[in-house]
Amino acid sequence: MPHQDPSQDELLQELFQAVLALDNLQECGDFFSDLFTRQELLSFSQRLQVAKLLLAGETYEMVRRQVSVSNSTITRISTALQFGPGGYRTVLRRLAEQGTGEQA
Repeated sequence: MPHQDPSQDELLQELFQAVLALDNLQECGDFFSDLFTRQELLSFSQRLQVAKLLLAGETYEMVRRQVSVSNSTITRISTALQFGPGGYRTVLRRLAEQGTGEQA
């Protein structure tokens, strides 16, 4: 029987399941450090910060002053907040509920 490569959707599902299998912040940090470069992790964390600031009503200019990102990154995140599936809002709301983030 020939080897079949898993589809991209299956690979993504496996990655998401791996993240959900983590038990705590230390395990998450260890896994993400193995999976991503430090720069990639910093980029992801900046995107989350941009989303938080935009949801708090900050202007693009204010966001750019607080987080070192390009206008195109801010626009992409703003578009995701307006038209995307709601991942940023879900995560930021849950962080706020846990007391680990500001209200979104």
